[in-house]
Amino acid sequence: MPHKDEWTLKALCRGNHAYLFFPPSTFERKEDRERREMKAKAICGVCPVQEPCSNHALTIREPFGIWGGLTEGERKTLLTA
Repeated sequence: MPHKDEWTLKALCRGNHAYLFFPPSTFERKEDRERREMKAKAICGVCPVQEPCSNHALTIREPFGIWGGLTEGERKTLLTA
């Protein structure tokens, strides 16, 4: 029986691109954040597991990072709508 989070094994954000999906631990300029988020969203846009990823982030109310093409702010907006 497949594990409920088996979709994560097919996620394109795994590996070398992971740094794009979460802010650095140091200060990040707005322009740098926007550029990083744009690159991450481009990867999400062609990811075969974008839908389960965004559903997971919304379900568990993930507070950090880009999941399924959605930023923290975008998820918060969807959850409060």
